[in-house]
Amino acid sequence: MSLGQVIEAHGVRLRPFRTEDTADVVDGLADPVSQRFMTGLPAPYTEADARWWIDAGAPAAWTGGGAAYAVADPATDRLLGTVGLSNPVPARGQAEIGYWVRPAARGRGVATAATRALGEHAFASGTARLELLTDAENGPSQRVALAAGFRYEGSRRLAGSGRDGGRYDLLAWVRLADDPPGPAARLLPDLPDGVLTDQVVSLRRLAPDDADLMYRLHSRPEVVANQAPPVPPTREAIGRRCRLAESGWLTGAIARLLITDVASGEPVGSCGLSYTDVAAAEASVGYALLPDWRGRGYATRAVRLLADWAFGPAGIARLTAGTVPDNTASHRVLERVGFRREAVQRGRLPGLAGARLDDLTFALLAGEQR
Repeated sequence: MSLGQVIEAHGVRLRPFRTEDTADVVDGLADPVSQRFMTGLPAPYTEADARWWIDAGAPAAWTGGGAAYAVADPATDRLLGTVGLSNPVPARGQAEIGYWVRPAARGRGVATAATRALGEHAFASGTARLELLTDAENGPSQRVALAAGFRYEGSRRLAGSGRDGGRYDLLAWVRLADDPPGPAARLLPDLPDGVLTDQVVSLRRLAPDDADLMYRLHSRPEVVANQAPPVPPTREAIGRRCRLAESGWLTGAIARLLITDVASGEPVGSCGLSYTDVAAAEASVGYALLPDWRGRGYATRAVRLLADWAFGPAGIARLTAGTVPDNTASHRVLERVGFRREAVQRGRLPGLAGARLDDLTFALLAGEQR
């Protein structure tokens, strides 16, 4: 690649930075979202920082074997963001791709278009493998990776560094030169219009703002007693679980959902689905309700909605549910949906102080829902 080269593809223009981009660079990198997820940026980010980037930082990326492009609107040539390559590993034919977008240009597919455009150019220039690293809490960036055809490959443990000197994991998304075109396939597709409903209850993805409610639910003694091991969660752990709900969905690890009463809009409880065997298209479900909503059939409705989505858009062939043997209320919910008892696995689950708990397993196949 050459510094002066301009790339036009997928509705964006990739070009060198110019002095007149200074104000737009500040607009993009002084933004709170950029500051949160790009922890190496100066804080606050000033015009002097933008001028340094344009005059020295971006050219240094090129001399180091990478690339640093301004992403511009082809109609106006105004800067929308940036996309670049860094950390080249010539022996692997590998580079890391990254991007940011100005606040006013977000939600328009700019980052996806720029990533696709630069990725195609890199592959045509001999690159074999592109990595894209995201913060686990940065759902929008993970969606860009998937839309640009990158597949989730795993976690880079402690690969990120925070402003406080701490370290944290990053998620690795990878695209190879010979990967098929188009977005990467997902194990857990989005809900249609973001919700599942039977007009009595509705299910939607868990969100960061649900943390207080989820802590209140999952710290209740009767809910804890039916977990393995039966240890109450911390408020911090529940908060992180809610912040990572979108990431869990996008990586295909787990779909966590809030159950809501349609008439009142009040939260009822939560449910979830996670793969137990991807190759066998098998997943497991779980659920819990707040006390005031129990005994009204809400858990049955929620599990039925979840099962219909699993066997339909998600393409799952078999659902299981593990329960402790004395949780008869949960057994009745599963049986009303159509689950059948299959086996008691003795001592399968961890208990307290080294004890082991039996696991009574139920299973449901496509077409068996009641």
